[in-house]
Amino acid sequence: MYFPVADLELNPLIPPVVAFVISFFTSMGGVSGAFLILPFQVSVLGFTSPAVSATNQLYNIVAIPSGVYRYVREGRMVWPLTWIVAVGTVPGVVVGALLRIHYLPDPRDFKLFAGLVLLYLGSRLLTDLLVKHRPPVMARAGEAGLSFVSIERFGPGRLDYAFEGRTYSVSTPAVVGLSLLVGVVGGVYGIGGGAIMAPIFVAVWRLPVYTVAGAALMGTFITSVVAVVFYQVIAPYFPDQAISPDWLLGILFGVGGFAGMYCGARLQKRVPAVAIKWLLAGCVLFTATRYIIDFFY
Repeated sequence: MYFPVADLELNPLIPPVVAFVISFFTSMGGVSGAFLILPFQVSVLGFTSPAVSATNQLYNIVAIPSGVYRYVREGRMVWPLTWIVAVGTVPGVVVGALLRIHYLPDPRDFKLFAGLVLLYLGSRLLTDLLVKHRPPVMARAGEAGLSFVSIERFGPGRLDYAFEGRTYSVSTPAVVGLSLLVGVVGGVYGIGGGAIMAPIFVAVWRLPVYTVAGAALMGTFITSVVAVVFYQVIAPYFPDQAISPDWLLGILFGVGGFAGMYCGARLQKRVPAVAIKWLLAGCVLFTATRYIIDFFY
């Protein structure tokens, strides 16, 4: 099958199968898998134009709802955290999209940028794995029958919520500010920002992964919708570049991701959080190293 925007010939079964495998594991950590699907498109498929970022965001739109549904159904969605992240990442992702088009259209420069982003993400995951002082809730990873999230306080200054008998707190302004920066990076890279916010919530604010996964995915969904619409609207103003998403390719990736995220979200509470993090850290650091090496050699 030929995909005109990506300008490639590809077996239509490959995108959904690849997306299913990736999203099955990454969704357990609150990550859509877009941060690994984009390297697959760039390095394996040879899809390197700015349209690859928009296509990656389209994948998020199609794939994420199934994972969010599972977290909502199980009462593990921290909705205020979702809205805080969205407030920061939505404007950031628009700025990031403009930076991608104007300053990072060259595939070689984009690989360096993507490699540095992934290196940071992988380092945060690895640091969290090596830190010994984990909250007790993390030590009980894999237990069935996790309790529901209960919001205790939500305002301009702070969000407090209870889970598994403990109260967790985050600063609302701090999350908004960080989300803005993450949104810029996510807009350039085409990942929506959740791939960066989820490990930061766990590593910096020490929030349990069983509660941040749904919020991170939903935040990624919201920002991805904004990004795809933005790329599509501005595409006519850049006739010399492929900017709008490859809709068919993005939907095929999304269909596989939809199934993978549903299965991953459903099985998340039965998988140790440490195992999820090791898997993510290994994949991210390998991809980051490859991109940075490709840039210099």
